[in-house]
Amino acid sequence: MQPMSLFVVMNAGSGHGDTQAAIDIVREKLAQSGRQHELFLAEDPQQLPLLAERAAKKARAVDGAVIGAGGDGTLNAVARAAYAFDTPFGVLPMGTFNYFSRTHHIPDDLAAALDAVLSGVPQPIQVGQINGQLVLVNASLGLYPKLLEDREAYKKQFGRQRFVALAASVITFLRDHRALLLQIESDGVAKTLYTSTLFVCNNALQLEQMGIAEAGAVPGQLAAITVRPSSKSAMLTLLLRGALGNLGASDQVDSFPFTRLTVAPRLPYGRRRIKVAIDGEIHWFKVPLTFEVAPRPLQLLIPPEPAPAPTESAE
Repeated sequence: MQPMSLFVVMNAGSGHGDTQAAIDIVREKLAQSGRQHELFLAEDPQQLPLLAERAAKKARAVDGAVIGAGGDGTLNAVARAAYAFDTPFGVLPMGTFNYFSRTHHIPDDLAAALDAVLSGVPQPIQVGQINGQLVLVNASLGLYPKLLEDREAYKKQFGRQRFVALAASVITFLRDHRALLLQIESDGVAKTLYTSTLFVCNNALQLEQMGIAEAGAVPGQLAAITVRPSSKSAMLTLLLRGALGNLGASDQVDSFPFTRLTVAPRLPYGRRRIKVAIDGEIHWFKVPLTFEVAPRPLQLLIPPEPAPAPTESAE
């Protein structure tokens, strides 16, 4: 059987030396593999959806796979195209936290991740949706999208290290924020919420690291987390709890699993859209919002697990 052709979409817009080194590694590895392949480089992140669609169309035509190379936001853009064209999806993680790849045991090292893609076979994995748009890791509204915007601004100025992301989070939490008034309905139960942020997660690793009980939620569910409005000092305490992995122990935090969640935010007169962060990228959506598990799984390229060693029979 002929090996699957690979169509790699990479976010190359940063222009840093390490980005060029990553491009060189990908090209060299793919050439050495002997696989049919094509590399699509996005010099501007705005190009990603179009390039991902082109790659997915080509993959569909030859029963190949689409590979995303970048952080969770880049992976989301490429995964959306792979999902739309029903092609296998592979991951080369190049982000700050890489929750999606780490959840599925894909190495952070680029060369090792390429080896995983080259040996991978499609496996179905659960993904979420918000108003029909794919969610790999998480989606949120309220304070968290603002935190992401501030974090990105600081990363551009000071670098993409994790301590820069943490410092940006502290600064964001110290600012004044308007809370959200939400009408929600989950699994037939309706209620009103007053919250600083609504965070919906499809990633057990991220939930576990925050210390949220829904980390062990059964397949077919997502987890929702809400934070009650509070003082700046209390918000900083929450940030510290999250970093230490015991966010769920706070009485300011509520969480619950769901299969489908409808959210109707109360917006200023005349506004019909709200800012939502999806996998680290900002989007605008018309309200109401519907969060749910996607109707079919995403086919992710993962190396097959080794067969268990045969046990010796007793004599």
